[in-house]
Amino acid sequence: MINNLTSNKSTIYANTPSRFILAAALIFMACFNASSAMAEQVNVYSGRQEALIKPLLDDFTERTGIKVNLVTGSGDALISRMQAEGELSPADVIIMADAGRLVRANQLGLLQAITSDVIAQRVPEQLRADNQAWIALTTRARPIMYVEGEFEPSSIQSMADLGLERFEEQICIRSSSNIYNQSMVASLMILQGEEQTLEWAKRVVSNFARAPKGGDRDQIKALVAGECSLAVANTYYLGGMLASDDPQTRDIANKVGVIWPDQDTSGTHVNVSGAGIAKHAQHKKQAEALLSFMLERDSQQWYAQVNHEYPIIDGVKWSDELIGLGTFKAQNVDLEKMGELNDEALRLMDKAGWR
Repeated sequence: MINNLTSNKSTIYANTPSRFILAAALIFMACFNASSAMAEQVNVYSGRQEALIKPLLDDFTERTGIKVNLVTGSGDALISRMQAEGELSPADVIIMADAGRLVRANQLGLLQAITSDVIAQRVPEQLRADNQAWIALTTRARPIMYVEGEFEPSSIQSMADLGLERFEEQICIRSSSNIYNQSMVASLMILQGEEQTLEWAKRVVSNFARAPKGGDRDQIKALVAGECSLAVANTYYLGGMLASDDPQTRDIANKVGVIWPDQDTSGTHVNVSGAGIAKHAQHKKQAEALLSFMLERDSQQWYAQVNHEYPIIDGVKWSDELIGLGTFKAQNVDLEKMGELNDEALRLMDKAGWR
């Protein structure tokens, strides 16, 4: 059974004196060491919600007998926690929902190289760090969405079109503090440079239908409610809404169509969820076993069918919901460079008035 040892309130670590964090880490390690004689284990810090990963970890434990001790929280808070814990950190594996935080953890020296040949063979080169410190587990796209029958999708071909005057007060999108938007803007900086991206961001801000608020699902709901004509959101949010047990949520999602921008040029922006092995991991063998398991065909199928994310293993079937959204050409930018530019992307968005 997975132990959820903390809540999403782990942001408190950023403001907690280091002596208390170190004391907590010692207690944490003592609890783990007390049971180590009974069973193998691996300690996971996850920036992904428990519901999006727990069933897979349960399957890993059932198959291998390796107990998974799970800590969940925001990605930034968990990175700060690992920094404060230092060599005393019990973390063996970190799992993050975007390339930006994986790159940040690597830059801070919190990760070590993944040396497993099995893992290297399963993960395409462009979906792992140059120094092998992190790997992608899934990908997700960030296209443009509209209400079918109320907008002509052929009238927009690229992300650049979001800045056109004819779309004044028609765009719903999250705030600049959202790392998915930061990564999207960082990718544009790689493709077209800072100056052109800043001008684009200024024009997009002038076309906002409302001040950015809420998450991606909120943008989709606002779109269907008529607050805007276009919304930018990750595909797995729409996929989850299409598969929801709630009829009202499904009804909203079924009204939405997807525009895959930049299909004749750079492709639609994509990001990754991924993982790395902590620098001071005490259970590296078990950590590599877990990552290998998460890259197996059955695990990738689970991600596709349940989380509506795109698998990185060829031949794994997408969920019916993702299939219904259509195929697309994916953007191909250096994920490490994109992650490195996240802070600069945020500053650029601030200059553009994107709050």
